[in-house]
Amino acid sequence: DDVIRHCIKCKDYYYNYISITIHFLSLSTAGFVAFLITACVMSFQRALALFVMTCLVLVIKIYELIKKLWGKRILRPVCVCVCVWWVCGRIFALLALGGLVAWLAIDTAKRPEQLISFGGLCMFIIILFVFSSHPGQVSWRAVGWGLGLQFCLGLFIIRTEPGFAAFDWLGLQIQIFLDYTKAGSGFVFGEALIADVFAFQALPIVIFFSCVMSILYYLGLMQWLILKIAWLMQITMGTAPTESLSVAGNIFVGQTEAPLLIRPYLPEMTKSEIHAVMTGGYATIAGSVLGAYISFGVSNASGLIAASVMAAPCALALSKLSYPEVEESKFMTEEGVKIDCGDAQNILEAASNGASDSICLVANIAANLIAFLAILEFLNAGLSWIGGMVDYPELTFELICSYIFMPIAFMMGAEWKDASVMAELIGVKLFLNEFVAFKRLSLYQENRLNGLEEYLNGKKQWITPRTETIATYALCGFANFSSIGIMLGGLSSMAPQRKGDMAQLVIRALFTGTCTSLLNACVAGILYVPRGSVDCVSFLNGSLFNTASSELFGCCQDLFSRSVYLLPILYSHSCGFSKSTHTGVRVHNAAFHFPNRLGGGEIPHGPRLTLVTWRPTTVSVEIPTFF
Repeated sequence: DDVIRHCIKCKDYYYNYISITIHFLSLSTAGFVAFLITACVMSFQRALALFVMTCLVLVIKIYELIKKLWGKRILRPVCVCVCVWWVCGRIFALLALGGLVAWLAIDTAKRPEQLISFGGLCMFIIILFVFSSHPGQVSWRAVGWGLGLQFCLGLFIIRTEPGFAAFDWLGLQIQIFLDYTKAGSGFVFGEALIADVFAFQALPIVIFFSCVMSILYYLGLMQWLILKIAWLMQITMGTAPTESLSVAGNIFVGQTEAPLLIRPYLPEMTKSEIHAVMTGGYATIAGSVLGAYISFGVSNASGLIAASVMAAPCALALSKLSYPEVEESKFMTEEGVKIDCGDAQNILEAASNGASDSICLVANIAANLIAFLAILEFLNAGLSWIGGMVDYPELTFELICSYIFMPIAFMMGAEWKDASVMAELIGVKLFLNEFVAFKRLSLYQENRLNGLEEYLNGKKQWITPRTETIATYALCGFANFSSIGIMLGGLSSMAPQRKGDMAQLVIRALFTGTCTSLLNACVAGILYVPRGSVDCVSFLNGSLFNTASSELFGCCQDLFSRSVYLLPILYSHSCGFSKSTHTGVRVHNAAFHFPNRLGGGEIPHGPRLTLVTWRPTTVSVEIPTFF
């Protein structure tokens, strides 16, 4: 009787607890919905972030509910359709390839420079196939699907308005979020130091981001997201869950942290799987250092996020091209792979652990920057000394890299006049590290935005926005020679018995990871189109045009509205159009097209233009008077 009475009490307590919980959740949900509606009505733009996060949570919860209640019933017909689809897979692949070729032909007719990037993409694939360890065993399903996923992601992010707007908005939110670091670093170091000193400006962001990632990991959000990305790559590419999981994790964590997700399985993984794990680490960047790159002011956060996301399937695909699977994997079923949730007891401990764990990373970044910049300066001094013996003291490491990697930079889609600068950045990134390269890239971008002359004493001061975008994708990865020791040290500590295999594969993985970043840049070059306001200084600073366009019309209108007649060949400009020897070329270009675009030879509210001659290389104009 006592047992029954206690059971009844437990049952009543349980039902009361459930009832109270349901009432509490109902009231909380109703209050939140009322608040969200009120916020959206008052200012939808202001409440956009909250609205998007709410929609994401709803979609996830609805998906989990449907999967739990009707998952098996829905999957049966889906599996049948998938089986039929796989039978027709080759036909679909041929149709997709034909559609891609047709689309490229139409798209590159407007922008022929995109075709060069496509040639670079094919070049890297052929190089990896030629140097593949087992060319006859390549799984073209993994390669095709990986590159297809990468291209589809790039197409959505770069070319579609919803994708571009979504990632642009996400990048803006991350920049705003990272600015909160100044509250902590400003209190510790002072406002003056964080405004001017790199160590106090960029490195605290790494600590803050690491703390946030640790909290997300404790809450299980990171594991859920990584598992879903890994599942997508596994079912499409046919790769093992272990390698897919590690490569997916590399989108968010570093080259030594991602393998921790699969640490128990490393000793029994095949060589091809270990190679894929290494390649994924080299081809992507960690979320913790993403904030540091953003703090440099390079490109924008959306480009860095897109580059890291696109690199994941590409890294797995090229890994299977460079080192195909020739062994039998023990982890081809998802059931045997579990992710550790960490040992933090609560959210405060998780936050503290994340901040503490980042200390080594911050110290490593600072130490490497000090050492490598000092080595670079010493190397340049030595090369200048050697070059001075033959009257060429301008010889530097960057100059050598600019000549060695210049053809590669051009094949990636960089303009020939920018290829030497981009080649220099690739060389610095490969032989030193990506921090130094990104810092250089940010300086070039800053010079362009400040309206500096393109050349100063024969040296380029900035590169075009297209080349900046391609360079951002090319530099987005940990593939450099200094990372070899980090990779070997991290992986061998997790699986000491496989140290020999790892040492054998690490150079090949570095080469594959480098090719992944460069191929990622080729995809960006294929898909890149100018967006928003046109950079008129760069646009009109080229050769003479032979066709009219809306961009040309807008830039010409802006140029003429800001031009003041001083002397027969001297013009004064403002708002970005600085005085230079190239100004005459810009005005000549504008003089021919702007009147024709308007349908006449007169410019409203501007100078009267009299067109004298037009040839492919020369335009002569007279500006006799003002209206």
